[in-house]
Parts: sequence; structure tokens; C-alpha cells
Amino acid sequence: TIRPVRRSYYDPSSAPGKGVVWEWENDSGTWTPYDMDVGITIQRAYEKQHPWVDLSAIGFCYVIDFATMGQINRQTQRKRRVRRRLDMVYPLVSGTLPKSQSWPASPGAAAAPPVPACTCPQCLLVMSVKAAAGPGAATLQPRKAAPAPPAAPKPPLPSAGPKAPDGVAVVRGSLKPLAAQGGRRQAASTPALSSAGASGSPPGVGSAKGSRPNLSTLNRSHLQRLAIAQSRVLIASGVPTVPVKNLTGSSPVNPALAGITGILMSAAGLPVCLTRPPKLVLHPPPVSKSEIQSIPGISHSCRKTTKKQAKKGKTPEEVLKKYLQKVRHPPDEDCTICMERLSAPSGYKGPQPTVKPDLVGKLVKCSHVFHLHCLVAMYNNGNKDGSLQCPTCKTIYGVKTGTQPPGKMEYHIIPHALPGHADCKTIRIIYNIPPGVQGPEHPNPGKSFTARGFPRHCYLPDSEKGRKVLKLLLVAWDRRLIFAIGTSSTTGESDTVIWNEIHHKTEFGSNLTGHGYPDINYLDNVLAELAAQGITEESLAQEKD
Repeated sequence: TIRPVRRSYYDPSSAPGKGVVWEWENDSGTWTPYDMDVGITIQRAYEKQHPWVDLSAIGFCYVIDFATMGQINRQTQRKRRVRRRLDMVYPLVSGTLPKSQSWPASPGAAAAPPVPACTCPQCLLVMSVKAAAGPGAATLQPRKAAPAPPAAPKPPLPSAGPKAPDGVAVVRGSLKPLAAQGGRRQAASTPALSSAGASGSPPGVGSAKGSRPNLSTLNRSHLQRLAIAQSRVLIASGVPTVPVKNLTGSSPVNPALAGITGILMSAAGLPVCLTRPPKLVLHPPPVSKSEIQSIPGISHSCRKTTKKQAKKGKTPEEVLKKYLQKVRHPPDEDCTICMERLSAPSGYKGPQPTVKPDLVGKLVKCSHVFHLHCLVAMYNNGNKDGSLQCPTCKTIYGVKTGTQPPGKMEYHIIPHALPGHADCKTIRIIYNIPPGVQGPEHPNPGKSFTARGFPRHCYLPDSEKGRKVLKLLLVAWDRRLIFAIGTSSTTGESDTVIWNEIHHKTEFGSNLTGHGYPDINYLDNVLAELAAQGITEESLAQEKD
């Protein structure tokens, strides 16, 4: 497959020119850089000391809040951490550059397609308002509390409206109730609406230094016209009415966005539901000992692991002999370990194994071919537990074990249901690993390691598939594959206990962090992760044997 590539040039005063990279935290706790154009947009707003920046103008349904260094999904209200790095220095070039910033590497190569705009209701609302307002549309930014504008004529309210539960206000076709509902809190954080026309603003406002006018320069009739225009777009596209969420919080972004969205939708006669943000629920309600039940079909309610005992006897060559077939006539391709041709000797330069560097072997299950010299070196650099994992396709030969430090795993049933699993109770797993000293199989033998956040509570639905996952997790625990010692991707701390590529749900009654319920794909995903570690239903039969 041949694909075009391209090289982009940026001004030295831009984010890449200064070595600035903006990153967001993904579900695994590691950091992912934004696309360059997105990072430039974020950095430009950051340098202008804006409190936040809305990325919907470039096709993304996110708001970056610089006060909390967080990314807010405007559709789901989910928050992620962001960070600004200053260590990515790109080379400077001199000479005349073309007018365009980037181009394909070859004449026939096509430029990258534009990023499709988000089609969620709130982004449709924002984009349609911008389209209706034209180039003079405002970039919304929160303002400090200002004197209330003169009261506008109150449109007639419908004679009968939908009933709302406690703590929820439903507004239809009226600006007045929305403003009243926010109370003092909304007055301090929602953009003020001036009843004067745009021409009544002070001279130069919105034009100095190329800035655009803010929402206070739009009069009420203009605002209503914009709202009607955006409502037509929403109705024509079949978008249902959505609640305006997160009116509270430490950031001014949420109430400002919720307030202006509600004003626009209510002015167009669309129902607006003002709700409170969901709360993070990490643990279930207190459970007494008499309410805790053992899990049918699983003996005991606790597993312990001890220090790994070194296996004696078989050499690496003897272990690999079980999984390999010798190849007398190597194919004309590279060894994917040393990247030398298989017809040539191995390019491995470390401690030399006893096998000859020009011997070639084929793994019996997957048929991938390597230098025997390279495979022995790879085995010696690993866990040396009698198993081997193909470096090309990850097929596991033998029984894979890990380097999890000693600890305890408890499991039982509690009488509470998880979100999305109301038809069953919950399996609670409690992992407890104390700090200690690293063994010979760990990164720094003899050095102490920390164990943060223990005991760790995790949750599964007490369903047929949930119990299957638990049984496989018990196998993973016995094989020391659930935890490892390394560097935390969340805190950056080294020599500490970390998760080992098998995801767990640590949030009981919500899913604000992405590690909770409901998550309809979680059980299937964790079964796939366990299979990648060589743990399947066949493993249960092996454990019984």
C-alpha cells in the first residue's frame, strides 16, 4: 500500500515553533497529543489569556478550560485532564517558503481530508448560530457579574407545560423563567445580554486588535432571530430536544455554555431542561457482614500470591525447542527482532547465546520465522517462565506468567446493582498489595517499591458472563498478570505497583471517569484482554487439571 506523506511548516511564533504540544489524558492514563492544528488553536487562546476556548469552530465538540486544565465534552459533559508540554523542539528552516503551510510530498498526492464537524445537538446549535450570524458572530466568553439589563417584555407562557421533577426546571418559549432559575449563581457566570442594539456599544468595541464582538453587542431581537434560525436547523435535521446539563461546577465554562444554550433554545420555543451534574460514586452504600454472600461455583473467597520461586532445570534452548521447527532454507525476508535478513547471521549485539547466529527457526502455531539466536536473547530478557510470545502476532506458547508482587485478592457478592445491570447483584473484588522490595524478576532488583491506592475495589455484575470474567481474573491473579511494577502513567512515579493491561471497573455508581458503569462493551473487552494474556476458558480446564 502506497500512501502520500507531507511535511508542514509553521511560523516560529506558533505552538510548534515554540516547542509547545498540548495533550489529553486517555482512558488508560497515558497522554495523547492533539492534532497540530488543534494544538495551535488551544495555544493561541492560552497566550491571549482566555479563560477557555471552544473547539466547535474547528469541528470538535470540546471546550478546553485553562483554569482547571481540563477538556469538557459538550455532548456528554465528560471531563479529561489536559497538559501543556514545552519540550518538543522542531528544526528551524530558512529560505522562501510557499504560501500554503503544507503540501503533499509527491505531486500526485492528495491533501488530508478535512475533519468532519461534530453532529451532536449542541454543536449543531452552535454552528447554525454562527452561520446565521455571519462573520460578526460572537465568540462566547464568560464575563463577571454585571448590572441586570432592563426587563424585556415577557412572552405569554403556555397554559399547560410538562411537569418537572424536583430540582429540574422546564422552560418553554420564555427568557424570563430561565434567568430567574439560575438565581445569583447564574448572574455571576452567564454572559450578560444587553438590551441596547449593536450600534449602542462604545466605539471600537469588538474591533480593536482584530477581536470580534462578544454577545453583549447583540440586541434581543437579533438574538431571537439567531435562535429561530438555529432551531430551524435542529428541527429540519430531526434532532431531539436535549437537556442543558452541568449548571454548577468550579469552572465558569459549564454555566456559561448551559445558560446561553438555554436562552437560544427557549427563545425559539424549544423546551429546555436545566439539570444538576451527576456525582462521582466510587463505592456502594455500606454493606454489613451478614449481607455479603459467597459466589456460587467458586470455592473460597480469597486468593493470595507469594514470591515467585525460580524455576530450575531447562535452559532457554531446551524451552524453545518445544515451540520451534528448524528452517534449512530461510525465506528472503527480515527477522523482525534484529531486522537483519534471515539468510544472514543474527544482528543481535548483546550477551551471546550458545546457539549459532545463523540458525533459523519457525514457530509451530503461527509459522513466523526468526533467528534462533534472537529468540534465545528475547527469552533471556523476559520472565524466563517457560513460555514464549511471538513478537509479530503475540501468539502465546506455554503458560504465560507475570511479575505481580505478593498480595491478596478477595471477592464476594453485595446486595446492590450496578448501573445498566439492574437485574442482578454485584460482585465486588478487593485487591490488596503492600509495598515491599523488588525481586530478581522486577525492573530494579533489591530496590523498594510503593503500592498506592490499595486496597483497590473493583466491580462486576453478578451475571453469567460476570462470573465467567471473575473465574478468568482468578486465573490471571494466580499467574501474576493483573499487576506489575513499573512507572505510573497517571502520576509518573517509578518503582510502583501498576495495572497490567487488564482493565477493571473501579467506579461503582457512575461512569464519570470512564472506569464505571453502564458500559455495555466492558465484559467483552475484558475477555479479549484476558485472551491476549493467554487466559481463556481452556485455561480454566488447565487449572483444574
